[in-house]
Amino acid sequence: MELVNPGIGLIVWMTLAFLAVLYILGKYAWNPIMKALKERESTIHDALNSAEKAKEEMQKMKFSNEELLQEAKNERDAILSTARKIKESIIEESKQKAAEEANRIIVSAKESIKNEKMAAITDLKDQLAELSLEIAKKILKKELSDPKKQENYIKELMKDVKFN
Repeated sequence: MELVNPGIGLIVWMTLAFLAVLYILGKYAWNPIMKALKERESTIHDALNSAEKAKEEMQKMKFSNEELLQEAKNERDAILSTARKIKESIIEESKQKAAEEANRIIVSAKESIKNEKMAAITDLKDQLAELSLEIAKKILKKELSDPKKQENYIKELMKDVKFN
């Protein structure tokens, strides 16, 4: 029962031991423990501040990424628009060149046809002249085979010719 009803000596020695331990802890352990707790509190506070800053930076980066994404989309749209315009101008230019080439070919073909036609007409005239001369020769040969006919023909020609 001594523990339930402690004696005065035990209380004094327990108090003395408690005070000694309290003094030793206060002198040697309390300051380092408090210093470690303050350091721990400060590192936790710094970590929370860093986390808050990181969160803000993430928000800024997210906003910046959205801006960059929007800017990239706008730039892509501008490039596509420019490419479409260039494509349309190239197509239009090609159509125009094709039309000019077709017109040039048509004009060249018409000129070639005209030249061929003129050459054919000239050739036909030459052949007609040759045939006419051949026919005239044969007719004259037949008509002038008789000397009397030749004389009459010469007299007719002489009447047509007028002398100075």
